[in-house]
Amino acid sequence: MNHTEEIQSIKRIVYYILGVIEVLLAFRFIFKLLGANPASGFVSGIYTMTSIFLSPFIGIFRTASARGVETQAVIEPANLVAMLVYAVIAWGIVKLVEILRRPNKV
Repeated sequence: MNHTEEIQSIKRIVYYILGVIEVLLAFRFIFKLLGANPASGFVSGIYTMTSIFLSPFIGIFRTASARGVETQAVIEPANLVAMLVYAVIAWGIVKLVEILRRPNKV
């Protein structure tokens, strides 16, 4: 594997991990927004998996909710902040790898 392929592999891995985290957080956001039943196994699993990624951002903004006839919609701004922060972190890691793996031209 040459130098360029190695960098591309690292970038793909970082962006893949970011993609998984972003999709999980997006599901959580949609489920909360639409008032999904937290007793559902799938919904509960998504909430459990994403809670660790969301915990550093809880409390930055107040959570808003609206009660409907059958469900309660919740808007978690912390979820959106988490998605943005993780995207920036992944981008920063990729750029750092590019800098560190760049051949020295002396």
